[in-house]
Amino acid sequence: MSTIIDKIAWIYLSERKLLCVRSKGKELYYIPGGKRDPGEEDQQTLIREVQEELGVTLQQETIMHVGTFEAEADSKATGTIVRLTCYTADYEGTLQPDSEIEEMAWLSYDDQEQVSIASRLVFEQLKQQELLD
Repeated sequence: MSTIIDKIAWIYLSERKLLCVRSKGKELYYIPGGKRDPGEEDQQTLIREVQEELGVTLQQETIMHVGTFEAEADSKATGTIVRLTCYTADYEGTLQPDSEIEEMAWLSYDDQEQVSIASRLVFEQLKQQELLD
């Protein structure tokens, strides 16, 4: 029986590159977002996590579902699956690493070896849709 890690993620593209972040002490980048607090809806989680990680406020009325992706979790027990439910949204403020985030980067399709396995699925879809270089 697998364990599922359920995460909400923010897809933000600029100049055909995807915004990714890296936590302190980690090597791989991931798409900004995180796990729900008890009782939270997807949009609430997305807004809270992006505020905590990048110091910006997502505009709730612009949040749109992109897709849900599942893959083997990095650095977890075999059979642990990450489910990324991804959304796009506009934001207010200045993007900057905050909280547990050490670095943010704009990554292209060719950079996908630097991201988590689940994030690579998102890169693949964005490339197929010709949204990512």
